[in-house]
Amino acid sequence: MKKQSIGKIMEKYSIFIILVVMIIFCSFMNQNFLKPQNLINVARQLSVSIIIAYGEMLLVISGLIDLSVGSVLALAGVLSIASFQNTGSLAVGFIVAILVGVACNLVNAFLVTNVNVPPFIATLAMQMSARGIALYFTNGQNLLQLKEYTIFGQGNVGPVPNPVIFMLVITVIIWYVTNHTRYGRSLYAIGGNEAAAVASGIDVKRSKYITFIINGILAGIAGVLFMSRVNAGLPNGAVGYEMEGLTATIVGGTSFSGGVGTTLGTLVGAFIIGFLNNIMNLTGVDSYIQQIVKGGIIAVAVGYDIMSKNKKTRKVIIVDEKEKKEA
Repeated sequence: MKKQSIGKIMEKYSIFIILVVMIIFCSFMNQNFLKPQNLINVARQLSVSIIIAYGEMLLVISGLIDLSVGSVLALAGVLSIASFQNTGSLAVGFIVAILVGVACNLVNAFLVTNVNVPPFIATLAMQMSARGIALYFTNGQNLLQLKEYTIFGQGNVGPVPNPVIFMLVITVIIWYVTNHTRYGRSLYAIGGNEAAAVASGIDVKRSKYITFIINGILAGIAGVLFMSRVNAGLPNGAVGYEMEGLTATIVGGTSFSGGVGTTLGTLVGAFIIGFLNNIMNLTGVDSYIQQIVKGGIIAVAVGYDIMSKNKKTRKVIIVDEKEKKEA
């Protein structure tokens, strides 16, 4: 019993144990790692990826995926900056970014839920389209002279960067939504077994639309933070950010099969990847090697997820066979 309980504890909190071990290991590898300024910089850099990761997490839990978020982020960001430059209003620029993110995700939701296009194909099409619109709108040129727009990504409240504040507030909201709302519970039911969710009276189409809308809101906010942090509207910016979000989500314990995932797990997963990137940069690891390491982490995380799922399935089958024999 004691061994079983220890095993369950290790399995439940393994992601947190990995994070602690990584922090200890990195602190020995480089003396600058634990310096407050370095940790603040890591948190600032991770904020956009974490916000994106929450959108991916909600989608993956419900059995969906989004490959377009990097392109939607870029489109939302450049249109937000253009709106700010034309109106001089930060509020207008921020709202435009969210509206653009939501509009793109409504198209994704329509294709997936109404036309039955696979999420992979629908969001891949949006990835190409959104990037193309961003490049067409800017004529392939970066938007400069952001002025006070940079407050979103470069400002601070005391020692805490604004992007980190956005990230923390969104973390609390997503945690509450997934743990304490009917909609949050419906996501896990849909991802676990969509047919059973329909039979139990869950409006699957409505839940999927809401999930895409939330994903769009997060992509819009991420677009504002990203563009203001780099101090330019980059139509070619945030390439590959969808993989950053998915990596944090999967490393954080969200199952690609759907029905499993937590906000805190995704947050910790993002910091594991962020700390790994940071220590590799501090120790001078070649950027190409860094890509290989990231690819290996994704492969290991997905492989572990599949093995865990198969193990649980075998246990269920064994229990069912025992019950049949006893009956």
